[in-house]
This record gives sequence, C-alpha cells and structure tokens, in this order.
Amino acid sequence: MASMSDLKKNLKILVDGEPYTVVEANFVKPGKGTAFTKCRIKNLITGAVLERTWRSSEGVDLASTEVRRMQYLYPDGSHLVFMDNQTYEQIYLEADVVGDAVKFLTDNLECEILFFNEKPVGCEIPTFVELQITECEPGVRGDTAQGASKPATLSTGAIVNVPLFVNEGEWLKIDTRTGQYVERVKK
Repeated sequence: MASMSDLKKNLKILVDGEPYTVVEANFVKPGKGTAFTKCRIKNLITGAVLERTWRSSEGVDLASTEVRRMQYLYPDGSHLVFMDNQTYEQIYLEADVVGDAVKFLTDNLECEILFFNEKPVGCEIPTFVELQITECEPGVRGDTAQGASKPATLSTGAIVNVPLFVNEGEWLKIDTRTGQYVERVKK
C-alpha cells in the first residue's frame, strides 16, 4: 500500500484489480478542504488512459510487476517470440502490445518485457536501433533545397524519411519513439 505522497511518474499501481502506470501526478492543496492528488494513469494491458483523483488520506495498492531483459527471436503469426537470456524460456507476446515499434524489431534485439502476475503485458524496445537501407532512390545532384528528404525502406520493412545524401546499403540510426532518422552509422 502506498500513500498519496508516494505517487510519482512511472509508479506501477493497482486500480480495480488492473495494473496501471502513473503518467502524471499533481498534488493539490486548496485553501479550504482536504488535499488531494490528481493523476493521469495508463492501463498496462489495454493502454487506456484515465484521470483519477485521490484524497491525501487514501492509499493505493502497488502492482506486483517485474521487468526482464529478453531477446527478440522471430514473429509467429500475430505473436512475437522472445527468449529469456538467463533461463532460455520462450514467451509469446501479442504484436499489439509492442505497438508501432514492432517495425523496428530485428533478430536478437534486447528488449525489456514487463510482467504482471507472471504474465507479459508490455514491451520496451531500445530507444535507438541501427538498420540498413534496402531500398532508396538516389539523390539528384543539385536538388539540395534545405530540409529536403526522401523515403527509404529499411531492412525490417519500415519506411522513414532520410536526407537526400543517404544512399541504399548504408546503415542508419533510427529513434524508435518517433520513427525518425538520427544519423548515418559506419558498419
């Protein structure tokens, strides 16, 4: 059980028997009345975001969550297969849990899998990944308007906009949070 003063960003709590993570917590002490904490919380299973208010005298249960480093192996239909590096146990995680970041998954990529009651409910992939361009139109000499870009298909099938000077076969560093090009990488 945690008190309202313990609520902070990224704390995992139980609300109505479901795990939530605190997205934002604001403590409010009005001139009259009792103090309260207004929170935005996100369901770890469904992804739904709620706003909740708790009085300072109330408490909230902590969710029993665990984060394990696992290695991505391969897709299997609508599931993704991950392997625990310590026990070599394999788990199947629905692709919906990973969300849009699934287009940046490569074989043997180390990810953090979130478990709630021994069941996988979330996946955090690295912030930056290095991928090779498999298809890209060549840049035209003299076509150098400031900020110009072109689409490039990466080895995972993801399509990102890259500067005109980037060519097919080169390796890029991609930000998985935004899906944007960061820089070229020497391999």
